[in-house]
Amino acid sequence: MLRYVYAHDLHQHRELAHSMFVDRADQFKTRLGWDVSVDAQGEERDEYDALDPLYVIWEQADGRHGGSMRFLPSTGPIMVNDVFPELTGGDAICSPLIWECTRFCLSRDVSGNVAGALTLAGLEIMRNFNIAHFAGVFDRRMVRIYRSLGFSPDVIGTMGEGRDRICLGLWDYSSETYHRVAQKAGIQPELSTLWFDRSFGGAEEPGPVALTG
Repeated sequence: MLRYVYAHDLHQHRELAHSMFVDRADQFKTRLGWDVSVDAQGEERDEYDALDPLYVIWEQADGRHGGSMRFLPSTGPIMVNDVFPELTGGDAICSPLIWECTRFCLSRDVSGNVAGALTLAGLEIMRNFNIAHFAGVFDRRMVRIYRSLGFSPDVIGTMGEGRDRICLGLWDYSSETYHRVAQKAGIQPELSTLWFDRSFGGAEEPGPVALTG
């Protein structure tokens, strides 16, 4: 199932949160070789985790992390502006209608279309919070993944060459995209809405769901 959790509420989901940060260390440090910090508990965190971001987390049947993303409004500090100003041409992204999405992470042992579920969750945030765009930096390996999920961005900036090439993308919300991604993810929109409402106190706790695909 999908959970939407602000950083200040992660203490209510300790095992889920711990396994998320451990999986982030495994993906970004061990598998991708990024220059990220991992603490004594094996968790990967950065300064943006201290800004009370909203996390979307796929919780597996055993209560552990299966996949996640992190969201921050562009009206505050975001990685695009702070770390990759070359991608914006020096013009900072700052709008209440644009949020940044970072730290897309999947557990090694996850099964089913968790990437699709997370993508649908992003659209659920856009739909409910009236967000027009997501901004995010990605490398070329993600292009095929975004295309397969039915939610490809408009590329507005690039940097580097070959394997080192990175892009800044903007994702637009539309109802058509929402329903297309829901179909690809194998999740009924009604269930997606229920998970969102439950996370923000608008519905009772639903049971676990297994993804296919």
